[in-house]
Amino acid sequence: MGVLSPTILVLLLFGILRYSGITREMDNKFGDQHLKTVVALIELHKVRFGSYPGSLRELKFTGDWDQIALRSVRYYPNAARTAYYIELESGWIGRPDLKMPDEFWRGTGYDASLKPGAS
Repeated sequence: MGVLSPTILVLLLFGILRYSGITREMDNKFGDQHLKTVVALIELHKVRFGSYPGSLRELKFTGDWDQIALRSVRYYPNAARTAYYIELESGWIGRPDLKMPDEFWRGTGYDASLKPGAS
């Protein structure tokens, strides 16, 4: 039997950590911060430019740390760029299990009906 390469060992460890549930708390903490950061950037774009961005690449004046948050979400604006749906894809290592209270979304352009596949 051959020796596993360091890359294979790291990927194996990553998989074990991710699917064991041991990272759930940190995934939720990082996910919560990522979501709040991206929503703030999206809403600031609307204030500055009058509409929501067509994609997250249109956001201006983002910092290096913002890039981590931006890669952690999926963003779906409507055609008129007056509303959007956003979903959290990753936290620290795995996918967070979060539900933001309705009050969080009040005053934003978030629209759950824009979720892909939603009726």
